[in-house]
Amino acid sequence: MSHKPTIILSAFADEAANRKSAIEQMAVLAALGLKHYSPRFVDVSGSGEVKHVVDLSNDELNQLKSIQDDYGMQVTSIGSRLGKVKLLDQEDGSHNKFVPFEEYLNGEVARTINAAKVLGAKLIRGFSFYHPKGDDPAKYVDQAAELIGKIADAFGEHGISYGLEVEANLIGQNGRMLAALSEKIARENLVCIFDGGNLSSQNMNPVQCYDEYVAMRDHIGWIHIKDYAIDPNLEWKGYVDEERLKNFVPANIGDSGHEMILRDFRNHIERLESRMKKLGAAGVFLELEPHLKGGGQFGGFSGPDGMGVAVRSLCSLLDYVGIDYDLRDMADIRRARGF
Repeated sequence: MSHKPTIILSAFADEAANRKSAIEQMAVLAALGLKHYSPRFVDVSGSGEVKHVVDLSNDELNQLKSIQDDYGMQVTSIGSRLGKVKLLDQEDGSHNKFVPFEEYLNGEVARTINAAKVLGAKLIRGFSFYHPKGDDPAKYVDQAAELIGKIADAFGEHGISYGLEVEANLIGQNGRMLAALSEKIARENLVCIFDGGNLSSQNMNPVQCYDEYVAMRDHIGWIHIKDYAIDPNLEWKGYVDEERLKNFVPANIGDSGHEMILRDFRNHIERLESRMKKLGAAGVFLELEPHLKGGGQFGGFSGPDGMGVAVRSLCSLLDYVGIDYDLRDMADIRRARGF
């Protein structure tokens, strides 16, 4: 029997919880067999107050750390919103905000680093800045790379790596653009995150999604698993209205070409595992962000049932393409009980 490379399954925990409480998030993911998660929006105390993880106080972060330890969970990455601001202070008809960069470094970036340190994260995911709406993103690669490089340098001072995610409407809106950014930034602690659903939601078909994956393949650090069924009635105008996206589906039935992509990716896992472990990560992650009950600019939702469907669908697909994965078993339970 040929060797099957192994990945680590993870998920955005807030997608799995109806009320976003930390306990519900951890309980659902643990019950589904996961050992890793990325925090984003969370109600730590169960009071009903939901905050983004980078806005939590140190007391709240320590409480979240205690809860994740109780459930045997470890943080994959901080699900930050870094880079989802305008690159330029220029009116373009969008609702995106602009923040002066030094203020950004000393505010949002510093808070994100703090959250990672308290929760034990070695990775932070982020984005590539909004260029002026309707303009050619290629014109802004140099400017964006300079700022992203400074953020990566700030992370590097704390032994943290930056994962830059491909997403519509941003400068790194496809694999080619994200690869260009990565090459220009040229930091050891910067990798890219592939997300097929962020491409198919731009009306790309499976072959086009695969081509964008290949374009950024050498820069990938980990993959987000999200899929989308193209709406044939949608007139593509070159810009995604993120608040209206509604056709997210499990990874085995969408238009992102996951079977083709993962069949190729399996050949690169062993090499990538070595790189990611040098960066302090546990290995190579496939992280579920399925949005099965809806998604928008800063997050999405699947519910406990939707996350269950997403996990089982992905595992079925991984079995089919010959990639192994690690779910909780009796050995994990015995260790938790001190046996």
